[in-house]
Amino acid sequence: MIVILLISSLSGCVNEDGMKNEKIGVLVTIPPQAEFVKSVGGERVDVMVMIPPGASPHAYTPTPSQLKAVSEAEIYFKVGSGVEFEEVWLDRIIAMNPDIIVIDGSRGISRLDDDPHIWNSPINARKMVENFYTGLIMVDPDHSDEYMSNRDEYLQRLDDLDEYIHEKLDGYTNRVFMVYHPSFGYFAEEYNLTQISVERDGKEPTPKVLQECIDEAKRYNLSYIYVEPQFTTQGARTIADEIGGEILFIDPLPTEYITNMQTIADQIALELE
Repeated sequence: MIVILLISSLSGCVNEDGMKNEKIGVLVTIPPQAEFVKSVGGERVDVMVMIPPGASPHAYTPTPSQLKAVSEAEIYFKVGSGVEFEEVWLDRIIAMNPDIIVIDGSRGISRLDDDPHIWNSPINARKMVENFYTGLIMVDPDHSDEYMSNRDEYLQRLDDLDEYIHEKLDGYTNRVFMVYHPSFGYFAEEYNLTQISVERDGKEPTPKVLQECIDEAKRYNLSYIYVEPQFTTQGARTIADEIGGEILFIDPLPTEYITNMQTIADQIALELE
């Protein structure tokens, strides 16, 4: 009887009607992780994103329905790189559900200073997918072959994405772009670019910082200021007006990871031309 109960706890949850839900409940912190999880787990996982599209990881508070899902989930797939939401909430989540299995997405990834945005490099995304797969087959070993096949297919898509970005960006002499929030440090490192950030230390730019950014934009002959949709455009607009440039939006927290990363490469290529 004890063995049966243990197997049941790993194989699925029980819904409000008392019927067994065969899907494995997985919580993730940010939208890109949901694509990673679904691509490996397929129809055998049920994913909930704690920070919904458009929300900021720096200030988000879970809703009552999300906290209810915490108590029923079997896996928390954390980013693991210092995302502020996890720093504040992960210990509380574990306290609410002591049996939840935490998978660290950052295992094997080299950190850049205090930059938590590890997923914005397809090479790092590859490692995050591998980390999730390793944890998932521990929870559900019976379907490990299926998960392996799914993983390999998605890893190939990430390899194709990496090749696409290299082909899009490698041919340019200019390697500098300016972004409001420093979300793309790993992307810049991977593709030999330099990211200039308007926001410094998580604070809105002062007049002095804005002038420094204007000077740097003129120095590198920049035409675009990239802004994430989670942030204000006010400071970026000031710089763009001063240099006769434009604001372009690029999203570091997309729901469709591969498609969005291709778009980011396309947008940054406009600056490098």
